[in-house]
Amino acid sequence: MSAVAGLAPTRRPLDTLATGVMLLLCVCWGFQQIAIKLVAADISPIMQVGLRSAFAALVLGVVVWRGEGARAWRDGTLGAGVLVGLLFGFEFLAIAQGLVYTTASHMSVFLYTAPIFTALGLHWRVPEERMAPLQWLGVAVAFGGIAVAFLGNGQQPAAAAASNMLLGDSLGLLGGLLWGATTVAIRRTALSEAAPSKTLFYQMAIAALVLLVYAAATGNAGIRYTPSAMLSVAFQSVVVALSSYLAWFWLLRRYLASRLSILSFMTPLFGVSFGVLILDEPLDGAFVVGALMVLAGISLVSGAGLLREKLRRSRRA
Repeated sequence: MSAVAGLAPTRRPLDTLATGVMLLLCVCWGFQQIAIKLVAADISPIMQVGLRSAFAALVLGVVVWRGEGARAWRDGTLGAGVLVGLLFGFEFLAIAQGLVYTTASHMSVFLYTAPIFTALGLHWRVPEERMAPLQWLGVAVAFGGIAVAFLGNGQQPAAAAASNMLLGDSLGLLGGLLWGATTVAIRRTALSEAAPSKTLFYQMAIAALVLLVYAAATGNAGIRYTPSAMLSVAFQSVVVALSSYLAWFWLLRRYLASRLSILSFMTPLFGVSFGVLILDEPLDGAFVVGALMVLAGISLVSGAGLLREKLRRSRRA
């Protein structure tokens, strides 16, 4: 979802179709970490994400070429595209490597701190994106939740397990930071006016290069061609890396982005639920409290404008 910042604001309020599509997208995004973990013994997380990015880049490259031809790379977006692609690639490198050490539940929550980092970056780089006091409160609550969730790692029964989970959680948080930086970079460069398919192509193409090279260099490129591994990679390639992002772009062109962002916070809730139900992942009390604080903080940051609008309407009424 980090390629959305270049889209113009939409105007239509949410209807049943938009709500239903967003629900499906949140289920899809919440399940992607689970899909990676389920077949990690057959194909490494790094390799899975690299292959899905390569597939999406191939399809999107054809789309961009058919629409713009050779001039697609001479419109001043190439430098920005490389920058955004590198940020996106290292984001998914952090996610894939983090899943080796931590649970899918933890990754779902720490990755979705991205809106906090986006808001902070835009506050300092874009004058019209200055945060209000309520949003600063949300930032404080979210970072307090991160601290509480990290403290929960100390309750693991073995010191080695606690250390590994702390590393994985830190990589998840780094992924959220890089996701936020990607969004800010798109907003501040020529990509803000580019077609979504081109922005997503840059991200997927360079991510595929970064991840596949890393997988080969670290000995993680091996694949056991089991039915479950092939099904998981197909799901991630066709549904997650291509269809879900294009559906997100379609929604953003037609509906109010602030409302869609609020609904997207269902994603970590689905991620945690799937992790517990499918992977039998444990949840300690500190993590649950911290995760709820993170979600509350993100809601304050992203929903402050909507809340102010409702308060103004109530006062007029």
